[in-house]
Amino acid sequence: MENNIIKLMVQMEKEFMSAANDSEKFVEGNNSAGTRVRKCMQNIKNLAQAVRKEVQEQKNTVSA
Repeated sequence: MENNIIKLMVQMEKEFMSAANDSEKFVEGNNSAGTRVRKCMQNIKNLAQAVRKEVQEQKNTVSA
């Protein structure tokens, strides 16, 4: 069974790679790519928050 944290991290990696590709296009002058970069970064931020929440939940369910 794959952990939810791993799934979220894989999603973050895909978003980051997409942002990296679009950032190259933006640097070359494609302003639409800049918008896509900003959208990807917002998605990464939301995924990072979901990872933080999931880690905290799993940490709290472990009995000491």
